[in-house]
Amino acid sequence: MKRILPEFEFTDEQLNTVNALAKECSLFPDTVKILYGRGLRDKESIQKFMHPSREHFISPFKMSGMREAVELITRARDEEWSVVVYGDYDADGVCAATIMGNVLKDFGIEPYICVPERRDGYGLSVALIDSIFDEYFPQLFITVDCGISCADEVEYLKELGAEVIVTDHHELPERIPDCICINPKFNDGYIYDNLCGAGVAFKVGCALNGENAYKYLDFAAIATVADSVPLTGENRDIVYEGLKLINDSPRECYSQFLSKAEGGVNSHTLAFSVAPKINAAGRMGDAKAALQLFSESNKSKIFELSAKLTEYNTERQKYCDELYLSAKEMIKNRGYVGNVILLCNESWNSGFVGIVAARIADEYSRPAILFVKNGNMLKGSARSVENVNIFEALKACSQYIEEFGGHSQAAGVNVSEDNFENLYAALESYISQNYSRGDFTPTIFINGTLKSGYSVKLAKELEMLEPCGVGNRRPMFEVELSAAPVKAVKAQSAHISVKSDKIELMYFGGSKFTAVLESSAPKRLIFEYNISTFRGKEYVKGFIRDVVYDNSAGEYAGEEIALSCIDTLGSGKAECNITEVSQEEIEKAMATDGGFGTVFIAFDYNTVKSYKNSGNFDMELFTPHAKSFASCILIAPQQGVDFSGYSNIYFLDNPEGLRYDSLDGKTVHICNGADIPDCVKALSCERETLLNIFSLVSANEGNLEGANSYEIAKYNALGYNKTQVLFALKVFEQLSLITFTDGKLKVTRGVKTNLNNSELYNLVQAK
Repeated sequence: MKRILPEFEFTDEQLNTVNALAKECSLFPDTVKILYGRGLRDKESIQKFMHPSREHFISPFKMSGMREAVELITRARDEEWSVVVYGDYDADGVCAATIMGNVLKDFGIEPYICVPERRDGYGLSVALIDSIFDEYFPQLFITVDCGISCADEVEYLKELGAEVIVTDHHELPERIPDCICINPKFNDGYIYDNLCGAGVAFKVGCALNGENAYKYLDFAAIATVADSVPLTGENRDIVYEGLKLINDSPRECYSQFLSKAEGGVNSHTLAFSVAPKINAAGRMGDAKAALQLFSESNKSKIFELSAKLTEYNTERQKYCDELYLSAKEMIKNRGYVGNVILLCNESWNSGFVGIVAARIADEYSRPAILFVKNGNMLKGSARSVENVNIFEALKACSQYIEEFGGHSQAAGVNVSEDNFENLYAALESYISQNYSRGDFTPTIFINGTLKSGYSVKLAKELEMLEPCGVGNRRPMFEVELSAAPVKAVKAQSAHISVKSDKIELMYFGGSKFTAVLESSAPKRLIFEYNISTFRGKEYVKGFIRDVVYDNSAGEYAGEEIALSCIDTLGSGKAECNITEVSQEEIEKAMATDGGFGTVFIAFDYNTVKSYKNSGNFDMELFTPHAKSFASCILIAPQQGVDFSGYSNIYFLDNPEGLRYDSLDGKTVHICNGADIPDCVKALSCERETLLNIFSLVSANEGNLEGANSYEIAKYNALGYNKTQVLFALKVFEQLSLITFTDGKLKVTRGVKTNLNNSELYNLVQAK
């Protein structure tokens, strides 16, 4: 179950300070709470944050090595040296190389610009240096977004006769290259250390050309967002100013990647529409295509290159999806998920395992390391969850590792095949000893609870926190609801609108939550404010990001549970292997479950309460929402539920007559002697009752709301219990007395039939 926690908690004294600052800054206290909690504790810092600008840029000359670099580059220009700019194959490296190449051209130098391919590895290598010198003999070699860990390679460059300038932003190694090095991580007069590689290149441009370098802020903004560095401090100013350029006069070279969303391009657009295409080129082994795109001026070639990068991204998504499904299948076949997930496959592509590892870690709420086998060596990418430091875990188990590096949430790790299982066992042990179960519980941080109506002014004020991203997450709020009517945005759409008396809500892709939202179960909807404009008028909506309810939800949704139960009856038995087990055996299974791959199914909330170990599991209503197939208790599963990822399936009450296609071929355990649900027992099979309901349906044929029997019963009780109406309608369907055409009920008159021709009728009558 997900936890909902306030992002910050304040003492009374802090609240007094917040209120005073809000008054001083003419802002809402809710806004200042967010800023204060994120470290902005005075009027000056708050005003600076709320109004990002190039005016806040730090002098590049406060960065150590900058003056020396300018002097050397000036000498290279004046003496007409040959110059190479060497970047990296990701979006940051490509943007950094583009910026550095352009500012050098503006300064009077025509450099040779190159980036390696992923197969060449990160950073400099002797082989790559030799290939560059074979083609182009540089007197000055400038790195961007790499080089700070390449002391030996820098020495080799110097032996070949080149002067070297390293510009980088990565963590400082113990041994620094013996050359001019520019890196915000140095302990110098530069007060901001979170620039990306392109940000550092931009600062070099400012040192060389002053404000003339500002025209490349769009590339710096793209790279800053793509590299997931914090959107605070100077990065915030860079992205803000870069987005202004992109929205006012986007370059042809990336305009094909910009979505036409209302409100213009924002940091989200850069992160999900632009950056993936640039990164895809490197992942597909053609980083030079992205570099070429950013330097191209011919429109037809720009179109061709843009199409190529878009195709690369489509291929990348396909390969990632295939790798993801392969990884999921391995987890499912293992049938157990511990404190860490380690998987290996020689057919995987090393360029994609990091992306998929992040996806697996997010779904299973524990660290994941995916390896690609190459001979006897396994090359892996690790991703972790917020509360688990994977770098420290790997460090503690380093006796089994050939090489690793990274930070708390992500790392690269190489291990011999012989040590794979040893590493797995060591990580399991380390994490179990140093972290609790709560550290794996997904946490949603909110910034407030909507108790009554919202304020348009507050929503607009919160928009001023953009650009949002790493280090400056979009503020989230919650609203508490019980039954909430849901309406699809359009026919067959997965997007829904949710009615609330406090705020209009939208849930993109939220159709699977419809039954839960419309149920009486108390729930908490996590949302963010969004402002849209239509015909000159501004509207505020809440965009739902999650739905959370606790394990007592089934206590409040009796009618909805009963309807879901009746809706699954009478479709024939699933073609599965059924075994009977005792309640004691199910209790033991609950007590020893490993946390994944087991589902306990019930159609009556009271049945669940009779199991003493049921409190060990999250309760889900109607459909399991975790993609990880985390073990759970599932109340009244609807038709179409995917049970494929569950290796252990237990029915706590009698599911006779229920059919779920995804149970076919599986072994299903049913509690010996379990009774059928009370809602089924309560159904009347009296002929007179069914005739009366049929007469009512016939009389109201054109006025019944709903596209199927379930919806009609839910919205039209017709004077009877809704479950009785649903039962009758499903019997009528089986007897061909009613049909549904184009989402409308049609009564077939003049049909002579017998109730015993209905499988559902016979099933319930025999109860």
